[in-house]
Amino acid sequence: MNFVSDLIDSLSAVANTAHAKSMTEYMRGRYSYFGIKAPERKAILKTTIDHYKPQLDRSTVITIVKQLYKHPQRELHYCAVELVTRFLKKKFRKEDISLIKHLIITRAWWDTVDMIAKHHLGGYLKLFPEETIKVIQEFSTANHLWLNRSAIIFQLDYKQGTDTSLLFSLCLQHKDTGEFFMNKAIGWALREYSKTNPQAVIEFVSKNCLAPLSEQEALRKIN
Repeated sequence: MNFVSDLIDSLSAVANTAHAKSMTEYMRGRYSYFGIKAPERKAILKTTIDHYKPQLDRSTVITIVKQLYKHPQRELHYCAVELVTRFLKKKFRKEDISLIKHLIITRAWWDTVDMIAKHHLGGYLKLFPEETIKVIQEFSTANHLWLNRSAIIFQLDYKQGTDTSLLFSLCLQHKDTGEFFMNKAIGWALREYSKTNPQAVIEFVSKNCLAPLSEQEALRKIN
């Protein structure tokens, strides 16, 4: 199957040097880009999927996802994440936590990690709630920024289903790291939960000394 090479050829054909330069600068030079904006990238991915759809069984998709992550262009990593969302998210198996972890820690930065944590890790633990304590304990105690961040934000879509005690305990566990991405994650997770239970967030923030960024973000949507 030539899925990966065909996708790369299609993206290369419409590469935009000027856009690529600005995208790389925005990401602080961390990744290279074809310079293709999201709507066009998604359209190209869809065309490639449609062409190969009869061959895209579960194991093949996983292989493609891992292959895409081996290439330097960031758009390919975005495509990999989108493939997981399309083909695996609602059909995760228990062993897929290893794939989710692999995607979080490989070429890790906020733009992919946040999508994976919210949609894949969060979706996986909705399917297998009995795995939550084990997985989140592993992620939250790991010596890895992006696993830690993922543990804090995996409940962003949970709303009334949020495990409040778990959310608050994770925020307290990481509140003194001094790390921007952790402080931002704490604020983001609390802000999202404030849409469901604003009083609980107000009380939590008032009783705990959070980093200024975390507190500001947590209370930003509360009138």
